[in-house]
Amino acid sequence: MLIIPVLDIKDALVVHARRGERQAYRAIETPLSLRPVLEDVANGLRSVYRFPVFYIADLDAIAGSTGDCSAALRLAHLRPAPGVWLDAGFPSSESLARAHALPGVAPVVGSESLADVHFLAHFSAYPRAILSLDFRDEQFTGPDEVLARSDLWPSRIIVMTLARVGSGTGPDFARLAEIKARAGGRQVVAAGGVRDAADLRRLSDMGIAAALVATSLHDGTLTRDVVAGMMDGMDVVVEDG
Repeated sequence: MLIIPVLDIKDALVVHARRGERQAYRAIETPLSLRPVLEDVANGLRSVYRFPVFYIADLDAIAGSTGDCSAALRLAHLRPAPGVWLDAGFPSSESLARAHALPGVAPVVGSESLADVHFLAHFSAYPRAILSLDFRDEQFTGPDEVLARSDLWPSRIIVMTLARVGSGTGPDFARLAEIKARAGGRQVVAAGGVRDAADLRRLSDMGIAAALVATSLHDGTLTRDVVAGMMDGMDVVVEDG
């Protein structure tokens, strides 16, 4: 199973995300980096494992619905260059197209950023685009029809349970199983609450394709050996523009 480190950015710094309470996010303090700067934290995570893909949530761009791709470009210097799943509040099909054209970037559209279900019709033109189904507590965040119309979902779906992010309470296994059952052959990605190797093994046994992880990498719970045990031997191809 693919493990993808998460880099949440707010006020141009990497922050410690917790339970989706964005107003309370503060610059991250981690033994992996001396500074909460995007490039430094990414390099620190690469000291744990040579992750082929990072997830960037640009909270400033999401709040302004700008579709700004500059954060993804800041990781292009890493060698080997990683793929980037980028959530930057893409407000239109035009901004989605610009992100999709960048080498190695897979644009993520969060349901919380959608005004209606019609935006999903554009996904077929952008095969790398990813839909994040966002949940806050038990409430789906976004138009109800986005959740209901599984026939419009793209090939990769993130199940983002914001209340579990940084909480240490474990993934939302029940919701993941529900979405997996409705997703058909699509890849389902877990986001929020991954604590340890046992959680990763359970997700893998469920057929979850990938897990977005942050806290358990920074606090050392997920060690190099644990990550390698899940990922060594995987053939991960960084997607070109």
